[in-house]
Amino acid sequence: MSSRCRTELACILLLCLAACHREQRAFEAPPHTDLAPTQVSMNALVAGGSSAQFRDQQRHEYEDNAYHLSEGKRLFTAFNCTGCHAHGGGGSGPALMDDRWIYGGEIDQIYLTIVQGRPNGMPAFGGKIPSQQVWQLAAYVRSLGGHGPKAARPSRDDHIQIPAEQSKRDEELKTAPAPTD
Repeated sequence: MSSRCRTELACILLLCLAACHREQRAFEAPPHTDLAPTQVSMNALVAGGSSAQFRDQQRHEYEDNAYHLSEGKRLFTAFNCTGCHAHGGGGSGPALMDDRWIYGGEIDQIYLTIVQGRPNGMPAFGGKIPSQQVWQLAAYVRSLGGHGPKAARPSRDDHIQIPAEQSKRDEELKTAPAPTD
């Protein structure tokens, strides 16, 4: 191989390597991202407030990260949250897919709801679930309502999706002409 060919090959290889961009994953959470939110006194309607900077930091760390959301989804099932919240649609517990949140729907407020519990049904999990897992659950619960980037959200489970043949029949029924008498 000539030296010119080697030089060109080396340049092409360097360009290819420089063009690749992979997601950077931290295998350990950055410092202070698994802390509980600083809270002001909690009233009957909304969980305690926290700083906007802390809320934005937690959103970026947990809601924008596909790994944390998929872990939250796994934990949601593993801790049997589906038993009360029925995959987010509500059951004996409230629905998590709408915009109506009694105690606040921000990530730090959901964190406090999981840790402190709520009257009339929601048990307190503080001290039973590690803080990082609570943040992952809170991020996943927010994603159920369509919050966070779509690219990071986990997909629906197969048992929730409509089978292709049923979807096709539903579409045919929609496009079929109305019966006349």
